[in-house]
Amino acid sequence: MGELWKFRELLLFLTWRDIKIRYKQTALGATWAILQPLLTMIVFSIIFGGLAKLPSDGVPYPIFTFSALLPWQLFAFALTQSSNSLVGNQNLISKVYFPRLVVPFSSVLAGVVDFCIAFVVLVGLMAYFHIRLTTAVFLLPVFLLLALASALAVGIWLSAMNVKYRDVRYLVPFLTQFWMYATPIAYSSSLIPDKWRWLYSLNPMTGVVEGFRWAILGKSSLDVISLFISASVVVIFLVSGLFFFKRMETSFADII
Repeated sequence: MGELWKFRELLLFLTWRDIKIRYKQTALGATWAILQPLLTMIVFSIIFGGLAKLPSDGVPYPIFTFSALLPWQLFAFALTQSSNSLVGNQNLISKVYFPRLVVPFSSVLAGVVDFCIAFVVLVGLMAYFHIRLTTAVFLLPVFLLLALASALAVGIWLSAMNVKYRDVRYLVPFLTQFWMYATPIAYSSSLIPDKWRWLYSLNPMTGVVEGFRWAILGKSSLDVISLFISASVVVIFLVSGLFFFKRMETSFADII
């Protein structure tokens, strides 16, 4: 971690490079950061809110879904980018020495820009539905950090494995899609029976999504136990992933 701080300028440079590449030569540019969660919200509102009549904890269903899609889109983007980051920067890794952990870190941080753009849309939707932000919104950076840590915890595992086993890139889209339906985005976690809540909370994004809804909407109390379980899983994956990444790091330049 000390080396990361020493190479912090490189980290910022790679982050900025990833942001520019994301929007370079695109017709809509940053609008994609708005369209993706917005269109997903519309589809979910029609299918799950309109047809399936799933409960939304007393909140208009579009707001209920969009507030969960923000951290999820950040997580999904960061996970996908970080898992492919080492292979995508193989020319740089094979020629120059620097802490390889800088690469997945920069890929994760690049998604924050999209999150900030989409958050402005959420504020506009809340104004349309006459919903005010609560004072708990000041705790939003905590849950944002937890979402980034969740993506990084899994991303550094997959990025290191992807160097040796290139079929990992085919696993990531399936994993992301399955993970989304295992996260309370289109439905409320109140539908999960109490006896299974602890098991459901092993999904780190459960705590993140519920924390976002509580901080932004304030319509339900925060399940501290569920959040603690989710955060603990993130810490375990992150620490073990750092050790695994460090062990594999010396062979990256040879096999990439």
